[in-house]
Amino acid sequence: MPEYKAPLRDIQFVLDEMLQSEQHYQSLPGCEEASPDMISAILEEGAKFAERVLAPLNQVGDREGCQLTDGEVKTPAGFKEAYQQFVEGGWSSLAHDPEWGGQGLPESIGIVLNEMVGSANWSWSMYPGLSHGAMNTIEAHGTEAQKQTYLTKLISGEWTGTMCLTESHCGTDLGMLKTKAEPQADGSYKISGTKIFISAGEHDMADNIVHIVLARLPDAPQGTKGISLFIVPKFLPDGAGNVGERNNLSCGSLEHKMGIHGNATCVMNFDGATGYLIGPENKGLNCMFTFMNTARLGTALQGLAHTEWGYQNSLAYARDRLQMRALNGPACPDKPADPIIVHPDVRRMLLTQKAFAEGGRALIYYCAQLVDNVNLSSDSEVRQQADTQLAFLTPIAKAFLTETGFESANLGMQIFGGHGYISEWGMEQNVRDSRISMLYEGTTGIQALDLLGRKVLMTQGESLKSFTKVVHKFCQSQADNRTVQEFINPLARLNKEWGDLTTRIGMKAMLNRDEVGAASVDYLMYSGYVTMAYLWARMAVTAQQKLDAGEGDRSFYQAKLKTARFYFERILPRTKTLEATIDSGADNLLDMDDAEFSC
Repeated sequence: MPEYKAPLRDIQFVLDEMLQSEQHYQSLPGCEEASPDMISAILEEGAKFAERVLAPLNQVGDREGCQLTDGEVKTPAGFKEAYQQFVEGGWSSLAHDPEWGGQGLPESIGIVLNEMVGSANWSWSMYPGLSHGAMNTIEAHGTEAQKQTYLTKLISGEWTGTMCLTESHCGTDLGMLKTKAEPQADGSYKISGTKIFISAGEHDMADNIVHIVLARLPDAPQGTKGISLFIVPKFLPDGAGNVGERNNLSCGSLEHKMGIHGNATCVMNFDGATGYLIGPENKGLNCMFTFMNTARLGTALQGLAHTEWGYQNSLAYARDRLQMRALNGPACPDKPADPIIVHPDVRRMLLTQKAFAEGGRALIYYCAQLVDNVNLSSDSEVRQQADTQLAFLTPIAKAFLTETGFESANLGMQIFGGHGYISEWGMEQNVRDSRISMLYEGTTGIQALDLLGRKVLMTQGESLKSFTKVVHKFCQSQADNRTVQEFINPLARLNKEWGDLTTRIGMKAMLNRDEVGAASVDYLMYSGYVTMAYLWARMAVTAQQKLDAGEGDRSFYQAKLKTARFYFERILPRTKTLEATIDSGADNLLDMDDAEFSC
């Protein structure tokens, strides 16, 4: 049976040594008590829950799936009980405002817990994960009464939440949605329409489900300017704020999916259901972006989860599986064959997984500290800089880490050979489960258009500069550090080329806007590789400093340097191909007539 072990040593390295979390929390009002010892204690307990409770249910969820009977969904065996333990342990309230029942810890601590939970069992983690976005949306845009009624129950974990955007005729193009909201005399609305692909839309794990629904008011403007946002609970709260009568909504069916079988992906029918407006009329999409941005970082975490899980299990297999002899002679002459970890190509696959797992962790935790600064910093300039940089990095994190997560999951299956194709080992499940991550919360293509079109070109490159300046200052700070120039020099060169490449795309786009669409995905991947190179360079500098000081486990820091070297020499050169394909332009994509595709 596949296993999961929380990588606490690497988590500690990124948080405490590279990102210097203690100084970070000291700079945030209300977070001064978040010491490394306190955080370590929290994460150790979270690791136990992930390893002992959730990981054993991962394959159970895949085999059993969810069952729909008379409109009610039964989750796989053990899922409901695990959720009760999660709530009783206070995990759902970890990083939320104490005013509404939270524990007041910063988001960057919550996201570490989410990594461990998601890596152990992604399907299960989606149930509380969707609630997180609903909480943020209500906290940011809800009335005081809505917060008291819904936010408190979501934070406690008594209730869960969803986001209801997609309809059968509109996915990315939400301006086409048809769900209606009819105003009522009491200030509520009747919501009518059908939403599809609703993760955790119906289940038996919590007392109530709070749906955050996009719908259109009568006489609303066409397109995205006419969309409003509503709270639509499964059960209407009574006068005391507890579960009352059933609302007029139902799960029409469960989607039959490639993966994440343990999570209920629902078709939700709203048949004049009672709903309550969140935020201003016709500004629902603006409010929903609070939810969507949270979900995008959460989906970036999914890419890391599948990378880490696949790496751990394929590494264990590669150490045990005996096949052939090492090319330079037997590595284990007392055995009938050598473990496959001796073979260079297996090493290539393992190191690729390792580089993406540890680099992805650094990227997500870096983004999480930006979230902390946006939410908690008392310095308005720090908040603004963090917000600009976070907006730039979010599409990179979501798309790049899910693409590399899928690549890593596939490499894991490849390391297992034919056994990887057999379900008992769990590797084919990891591939299937990871595939959705590149699709929901905006496909890779949509994230790429957001990055290049909205975040970079529409800001005349200012968004890009918010990050390249950080990289430039880091390279300058290490200019005299001879021990790490193998990382600093190529990073500095690529950081400059990133801006030059952006300028070339922008010049072409002035003549032909299709150049943006033609370049966007390659540009995003290029940006991802350079961003991760910055983080690997920082990790290398930190590791070298520890080695020079003679601190800690020498082999751990040496492994960091060797993995960084692998990333720079084996992975980062992919940017050269991406630059070439970007420079090739849009003509090779658009010259062919539609009819010629069938020839």
